[in-house]
Amino acid sequence: MFEYSLAHWGTFLVAAILLNLSPGPDIAFILAQTAKNGQRSGFAAMFGIWSGTFLHVLLAALGLSAILATSATAFIFVKWLGAAYLIWLGIQALRSNGASYAAKSGTTKLSNKKIFQQAVMVAALNPKVAIFFLAFLPQFVVVGAGPVSAQLFLHGILIIVVAAFIEPPLIFLGARLTGYLSKNPYVAAWMDRGLGSLFIGLGIRLAMTERL
Repeated sequence: MFEYSLAHWGTFLVAAILLNLSPGPDIAFILAQTAKNGQRSGFAAMFGIWSGTFLHVLLAALGLSAILATSATAFIFVKWLGAAYLIWLGIQALRSNGASYAAKSGTTKLSNKKIFQQAVMVAALNPKVAIFFLAFLPQFVVVGAGPVSAQLFLHGILIIVVAAFIEPPLIFLGARLTGYLSKNPYVAAWMDRGLGSLFIGLGIRLAMTERL
């Protein structure tokens, strides 16, 4: 069971690395929380993204993601919900105008628990992720290597494992920005504007996407 060739693992590893390095709401959210609140918050966001991604992996393994791929109503509902959430995050960042980075600002910073919950939502409310897994993972199913659902689940989990080698270094680097931004309100304000615009842009892009 789970007997694959070296070429199989090499191809999958390259694809998983490229997938994790591709820009999107997940990486943007992790880096934003790291820069705003520090290293611990970055890891809270990362674990939240992984949890939301795990949900997509589980649904793909169970075949439930096919509903999003075949049902226009289900896809549109989840798509607009996810787009609205990303745009809301963007508006919150724009309204902050750098205050969220200030060491002694009057704003109340989010707890790591809240950041984790938001990260889960960012990942879980992206139907394109569910459909991507449904289209991507089956390409690595090998006849005779085990139950299809088990193979899908294995490769989905390994994508998260690859993320465990890529995202923590990004958090460590991003955490170094926290102190600098807290002492430079002008730069912090533009950082918030940039992140807010990015999230709004990602939300609009998600709203305009069609099913595969």
